[in-house]
Amino acid sequence: MTAAAVLLAADHVAGTVDLLDLPGGRPLARLTGRHLSEHAGFLTLPGDRVACVDDRAGELLVLAPFEAARGGALVAAAAPVAVPAEQLAADPDGRFLVVTTGLGAAAEPWSDLLTAVDLAAPGGPYAVRTRTRAGEPGVTVLDGGRADGPLAVLRHREPGSLDLHSLAGLLAAAPGCPVVTPRTRLPLPDDGHGDAHDPVTGYLFTATGSGVHRARRSGGGLAAAPPLSWAADGRAGGRGYFLRIDARHRLLWSCLRGGPAGPADWPAWTNDAWWHHLDTGRTGRIGLGEGLVFRMAVAADHVAYARCHPDGDELVLLATGDGAPRISARVPLPPMAGAPRRGRTPWDDGAQRRAVAASPGAPWVAVSRGGHGEVHLFDAASGTERARLALPGPLDEGGRLALLTPGDGAHRDPAGR
Repeated sequence: MTAAAVLLAADHVAGTVDLLDLPGGRPLARLTGRHLSEHAGFLTLPGDRVACVDDRAGELLVLAPFEAARGGALVAAAAPVAVPAEQLAADPDGRFLVVTTGLGAAAEPWSDLLTAVDLAAPGGPYAVRTRTRAGEPGVTVLDGGRADGPLAVLRHREPGSLDLHSLAGLLAAAPGCPVVTPRTRLPLPDDGHGDAHDPVTGYLFTATGSGVHRARRSGGGLAAAPPLSWAADGRAGGRGYFLRIDARHRLLWSCLRGGPAGPADWPAWTNDAWWHHLDTGRTGRIGLGEGLVFRMAVAADHVAYARCHPDGDELVLLATGDGAPRISARVPLPPMAGAPRRGRTPWDDGAQRRAVAASPGAPWVAVSRGGHGEVHLFDAASGTERARLALPGPLDEGGRLALLTPGDGAHRDPAGR
């Protein structure tokens, strides 16, 4: 019998991936020797499959969690890709994927490799590597229509630009990782960080210090639209470093970080949830509190942020199902023994963090307790803990989580998270 909901828990440090049923936490499958890219994360594909990158092996993996729940193999397909993986995105149909490379363990950009993958190529998945320019590029994959086919848009920094490439052209590149020239280039501020794509409107979004820049396909190129402001509801300042789409409620989300600039001053960082309705154009901001807010997750009628602070961590739940988003609950989280400390950066020295995951088809939110091998499962509607799941490993640095329900439509946010 297929599980009603499952959780993928990747310990990228230890090199394991565990599949559990929910809410009970019964083990369903396990991978060992697989060090998933924490930065690229999980990408939900149509057909209840999930893509991720094994950063040590240099492989894109397509996982079939519900088939594994029925006794089948968890890994449905694999393809070689360049690593360290920075960002991962798919076209709306989930056939074509693009993987960019980033810093990995290096201090400065060094890799200019880009990998395009066709999961439905004759004979099995087919991957081609090309070269662009070194950096930490973001990526979105647009539906280019029958004439052009899917289009990959790379978001570069310093100098900032959106570079448009044909997927067919990338996949037809000659051997030897040749340099590819973009079909067209759109100027962008130098500090872009965070990307999203809404297949309904065709818009792609990039978070910058000055706001959210927008563009979409126009003829054979890209046309810019007026940027979205970070200011809303009488609140200004800060900037977002990621973007996520709640396709069910047609909301674009980020978290705006403000306060002192120094990483060691992270307990005094301010955090605002920022949202923009993709159809009405309405925008709002909601204060979350001080500390480290790393990522967020989208549940059926809520979004969830995990906030870390020396005075205590919490899960912040915002209701999205009726009217403008609002905070519905603040739930204390058990402390982590290796939590970030005052006077030190929150991501160095082996500091523990929390991963958060949810499904747009379920009311649950999962939050990891880094270093303790625990995942807390909450009912978002009530803010109560439903279960506490024990993992075989420590989940150092918080690991990476993906919560899935069959047919939940999570693939309508076609970027790795």
